[in-house]
Amino acid sequence: MQKAEKMIHIQPDDVAARFMRYVQVDTQSDPNATSFPSTEKQKDLSRILEKELKEMGMEDVEMDENGYVYAKLSSNVPHPVPVIAFCAHVDTAPDCSGTNVLPILHRNYDGVDIPLPKDPVQVLRLKDSPYLKNHIGKDIITASGDTLLGADDKSGVAAIMQAMQFLITHPDVKHGDVRVVFTPDEEVGRGTEKINLKKMGAQFGYTLDGGEAGCLEDETFSADGATITIHGVIAHPGYAKDKLVNAIKIAGAVLDALPKNEWSPETTEKKQGFVHPVAVNGIAEKATISFIVRDFQTPALQSHHQRLEKMAREVVSTFQGATMEYEAREQYRNMKDILVQNPQVVEYAAEAIRRAGLTVTTESIRGGTDGSRLSYMGLPCPNIFTGMQNIHSKLEWIGTADMAKAAETVVHLCAVWQERSIG
Repeated sequence: MQKAEKMIHIQPDDVAARFMRYVQVDTQSDPNATSFPSTEKQKDLSRILEKELKEMGMEDVEMDENGYVYAKLSSNVPHPVPVIAFCAHVDTAPDCSGTNVLPILHRNYDGVDIPLPKDPVQVLRLKDSPYLKNHIGKDIITASGDTLLGADDKSGVAAIMQAMQFLITHPDVKHGDVRVVFTPDEEVGRGTEKINLKKMGAQFGYTLDGGEAGCLEDETFSADGATITIHGVIAHPGYAKDKLVNAIKIAGAVLDALPKNEWSPETTEKKQGFVHPVAVNGIAEKATISFIVRDFQTPALQSHHQRLEKMAREVVSTFQGATMEYEAREQYRNMKDILVQNPQVVEYAAEAIRRAGLTVTTESIRGGTDGSRLSYMGLPCPNIFTGMQNIHSKLEWIGTADMAKAAETVVHLCAVWQERSIG
């Protein structure tokens, strides 16, 4: 019998055509919204996916009231196989416009700089994006210069959809039950907020939300939020001498006290943690500073909080009459702590990537994915590449060959889980 890995080939043009349809649907999420999903337009793509999943023959296809799309592909083997799920998010980042995305397919990329037509300032250059070297002679996709592309994460959506289509049309590839879920609001940190794990019905999962081909991410930051609330002393500004203590100015002093050459995103890399102010709001009487706190070592978060609070209190104490409060909030935790308890989840992904003809690169994410939260919700869930590059920017691009390899990896993963469950 021919081995499954020799039978699997997905055409880059097929997944590219699917991807280019999806990116033209505006699904930008909104970090300031209180509704769920944060924008109704995310459901526009969810409805398309629901329709396409039904048409290709997936089972139990449903888009719920929150915009999540669920689907199932039943096992085609008689023996029990753990149920695995594949997950990608439909929303695009608030950092850059996602309206009227015009994807451009560049055939046989030749290594020459690519000016994007709607904004001549936006030029995709090989010297700035060295991974482009891997795509010389292949096809890449960009946007037109005035929007992001949306490869984060519509490339993951397209790869999963193409893989399911392949499995349905190639029943000779043996697999257990496979679940698919597409989530809203990942970019604003709410992607798993209303997910129904019972409806997913999976034991292990994989997000497709990564970068270079072959990349397998099994570790994320552990993440907290922090808010410093500063209370000044208010007085009428016309009669404020020796009375007014301005909370906005105190907030500025707190920010100025932060280290300039360390402990920030712009001065750290690799496994270094940081504290990062993300918003300042207020009036003279009361001001708040919002921070994100990140580290790969979960216990280190407490040290970051202690240092930040001590620094802020020392600053506030120099303003007579002013007071402050410090609040810490858990956001997500390092998926590594869960995945080490389930090593086969990562091992099988590495095997699938190798079967797709790629070299496996295991990396840590200086950020988080839906998989971070899913892992702590009981669904161990590492992250697999799709090829996305320069994400959240007008220079975002992706290679069609990478997306095809991501889809092939999904198919191989289904086969690996089936094979490892025999006997």
